[in-house]
Amino acid sequence: MLFLQLLLYCALFTLMVKAAVGNNALNGLYFYPKAVQERAFEIGLIDRETVNRKRKRFMIPFFLVMLTALVLIIGFWNGVKTFRPAYWQALLFLEVMNWYDGIVIDTVWVGYSRFWVLTGCEDIPYVQTWKQVLKKRLILTLIWVAGAAVVAGIIVLIFYRGM
Repeated sequence: MLFLQLLLYCALFTLMVKAAVGNNALNGLYFYPKAVQERAFEIGLIDRETVNRKRKRFMIPFFLVMLTALVLIIGFWNGVKTFRPAYWQALLFLEVMNWYDGIVIDTVWVGYSRFWVLTGCEDIPYVQTWKQVLKKRLILTLIWVAGAAVVAGIIVLIFYRGM
């Protein structure tokens, strides 16, 4: 059951990214390295204010939806009501999402799809190297150790019915 839930959680992640960018990769320019963003601004593909607005319009709902989904999966669907099992499940989901993002989204989808190539920015690397992916994901792995505790605390607050 956990495997199915992890697949659904990663599918939700992917669907939210696709919904944010729609049919125009410029809608997700905030996902790109700074050098690509700067070039896009320089050549007039989009302006900073629009990118900042799109980032906020995506990131806030994205984090809220992913957090809500995680709390509901662990607390409601799996019936976990105490901290320790909630923590370990939250850590599992967050780490799978972390590595899924780095490998499947950032490396495979972005690296092998022409969709993400921006006209006028083709000469700038927009896909991270494996070394960059590993470094970023290892840092996020440590962050999610703390993040899982926050998620587990929320689950306990919502679902725990102490004796």
